[in-house]
Amino acid sequence: MHDAIVYEVNIEVDGSAADEYRVWLRAHVAEILAIDGFTGAQLFEVVDPPATAGCVGLCVQYRLRDGAALDAYLRDHAPRLRADGMARFGERMRAARRVLRPADLGA
Repeated sequence: MHDAIVYEVNIEVDGSAADEYRVWLRAHVAEILAIDGFTGAQLFEVVDPPATAGCVGLCVQYRLRDGAALDAYLRDHAPRLRADGMARFGERMRAARRVLRPADLGA
């Protein structure tokens, strides 16, 4: 599993849209997990650093088989899926993404 990748999406959503966003996010994550190469996901509420006043912080960490699976997702699926979120929530949400890979702690 050394080639595994974590694709992390950190989200701030306006508190007034948080419940609606969580409902949408549940279906969104399920759609992503159906894409070849994804092996799991976990949703977190962000505690620290705190979200901007009036917002809720969320973090989704997706696990992928390898970097090639992430590349395929970013090329073939991400533009459409990101556009859907923006069409539904626009300025009521902001997302930042990062990619993590396992590192050896050394002996």
